[in-house]
Amino acid sequence: MWSPGILLLALQAIGGAAELASSPEVLPSPKGSGKGIWKTAYAKAQKLVDEFTLEEKVNVTRGFTADNVCAGNTGTVPRLGWPGLCLHDAGNGVRATDLVNSYPSALHSGASWDKNLTYQRGLYMGKEFKAKGVNVLLGPNAGPLGRTPLGGRNWEGFSVDPYLSGQLCAESIIGHQDAGVIANVKHLIGNEQETFRRPYFGVEAASSNIDDKTLHELYLWPFVDSVRAGVASVMCSYNRINNTYGCENSKLMNGVLKSELSFDGFVLLDWNAPHTLESANAGLDMVMPQGGSFGENLTQAVANGSVSESRVTDMATRIVAAWYLTDQDIDFPVPGIGMQNLTLPHKQVDARIPESRPVILEGAIAGHVLVKNENNTLPFRKNPKMLSVFGYDATVPATKNTDKLFELGYTSSPAMGQAVLGTEEHFDQAAKGGTIVSGGRAAANSPPYISDPLGALQHRAAKDGSWVNWDLTSFDPGVNAASDVCLVFINAIATEGWDRDGLHDDFSDGLVLNVASKCANTIVIIHAAGIRLVDQWIEHPNVTATIIAHLPGQDSGQALVKLLYGEASFSGKLPYTLAKNETDYDPYGPCGRAPDDPNPQCDFTEGVYVDYRAFDARKITPRYEFGFGLSYTTFEYSSLAVKVERASTSDIWQTLATVKATVTNTGAVRGEEVAQLYVAIPNSPPKQLRGFEKVVLDKGEAAEIQFDLTQRDFSVWDVVQQQWVLQSGNYTIFVGASSRDLPLSETFDV
Repeated sequence: MWSPGILLLALQAIGGAAELASSPEVLPSPKGSGKGIWKTAYAKAQKLVDEFTLEEKVNVTRGFTADNVCAGNTGTVPRLGWPGLCLHDAGNGVRATDLVNSYPSALHSGASWDKNLTYQRGLYMGKEFKAKGVNVLLGPNAGPLGRTPLGGRNWEGFSVDPYLSGQLCAESIIGHQDAGVIANVKHLIGNEQETFRRPYFGVEAASSNIDDKTLHELYLWPFVDSVRAGVASVMCSYNRINNTYGCENSKLMNGVLKSELSFDGFVLLDWNAPHTLESANAGLDMVMPQGGSFGENLTQAVANGSVSESRVTDMATRIVAAWYLTDQDIDFPVPGIGMQNLTLPHKQVDARIPESRPVILEGAIAGHVLVKNENNTLPFRKNPKMLSVFGYDATVPATKNTDKLFELGYTSSPAMGQAVLGTEEHFDQAAKGGTIVSGGRAAANSPPYISDPLGALQHRAAKDGSWVNWDLTSFDPGVNAASDVCLVFINAIATEGWDRDGLHDDFSDGLVLNVASKCANTIVIIHAAGIRLVDQWIEHPNVTATIIAHLPGQDSGQALVKLLYGEASFSGKLPYTLAKNETDYDPYGPCGRAPDDPNPQCDFTEGVYVDYRAFDARKITPRYEFGFGLSYTTFEYSSLAVKVERASTSDIWQTLATVKATVTNTGAVRGEEVAQLYVAIPNSPPKQLRGFEKVVLDKGEAAEIQFDLTQRDFSVWDVVQQQWVLQSGNYTIFVGASSRDLPLSETFDV
């Protein structure tokens, strides 16, 4: 089990009872300093904002209705030529428009464990937002991190692990902002479930009661990496944190984000999130989507002294500085120029560029994870003469409707719009209307096409002269006895607004078993918006291979066929733990509330023991561990070398240890391996990810991989000193292929 001391600290921090969890007030809101990469942008912003009237400063900070479909639009300052900002969703590409690409979802990119590919995804996605006149890209998503495997928006983030999430958030942010758009990392913080995420009918939003140690070591970690990457905007969350709403929480916005992390960008309200005029003093800089009364009241508040004009000036300066930071003063399109109502005649802006095509395809390939491959079933040794295809997920939906199908997840679920949390609505576990390339709502967009699995297999059959059977509707289909291989396609959908009801569904599991009972070479492919259990059938002797295909975007089928036929190799690894049973996850489901309780509470008493940390500490054997993924070749690890430097008393970002290891491709074909480094820290989980590198190796080729670990990577958060502390004691470095396949280790003293 986890350390009693850590649990005690967590309980003490929240008083051992939900009603004692509180968030202290931190005032005043610090002014942006304009240091480092912000220096030039702040100089320009301060010069421009000095010319603004009070009303013009206020206009910059609030939303207005505009003649476009941007999710939000700020006010403008025509007198001085400042055009305002278009803010828009997000995760898979530009939402609610045409002539854009649909990229692999963040979870899919997380499964690639590929920093360079994630940067390229961020860059080309950002270029499309810029072409459409979108100033602020509402992503990436660092929260929810994935505390509960049932979280409806887990697929919008890269991983349940804060280190992996932080590294890929940073790469995305750099890519977006290199493309000339403002990245917006969200949601600060503790937004770990859709259930009770917002207040309704007199019931408050759930309070995420998080102790200071857990906050820093787990949930804040990827936000820290995002700020260090230069993110220009942060979105506060709908929920409460220690009983104060996220967008009113001065401890988080002023104390942690703007003071401790020295964040110089602007804090943006999640759409219609709870806030008051005091939110400005608490550190909120922009209100969306409408801000009429907020703006009027803000002007009055300056007049009566409840909000200082210097605070309003800082709000406007932070926003304008972000605009300058991303060079939007130079050749940026008219905000929202490509975001016109698709039902009305409009000027078409094709945002796609040819250079993005290989990135989208490679990204789709890289996020597939091969978890079972008995007797080298895959890749196909020779082109199969007869393939039989089963399952509702094998082909495209019957219709293409941007607003409902592709943003909702193309399934029979509650109507689009804000989830009504006071009703018993449930989102189907399987999207039986067709293959899924994305989860639902705000992070989804409409693809230009979908390369679906059945279509891609048929194109391959036309090339090879093979034969394809298919039955996509039957629960117990007949199987042609001459079938060389049977492919069963199932899925697990998730969406913003609803948490999932479970981690598998009986129909899909029964379909797999029915096919496997008749076909000795059954391959299961699961498109999944999160964790999807497989133990109902994974050990069936006729299930020879299983692929977790995640959410690949528009090139889904083409990517899969390349993998099946060996034209590409599997290199993906699980960015979460795949358990044998639901009960292995703790916590498992979202927090609820007692009947007639208007004040739902979520006590995060598990601390940092989430996912593989909890599995390791509780000695639970998973079905497939965090970081696991098979390849078409084999790799060997050797020659671990650890060099430890003298620790610093002030700089947590200095290199404390340099680790080198050699990886050799010992198999018969070229392949890619993700070498993973974990650290065992005293009085902490048994191991924590602190490094990963992806390397391409020809057969017989070896490469030395180097990991540079900072002092922060070995430190813990001291709640008394309010700083990162390097403890005295024994530390162990582990290097290997997954969180439970770590052949190399070395222990040293600090």
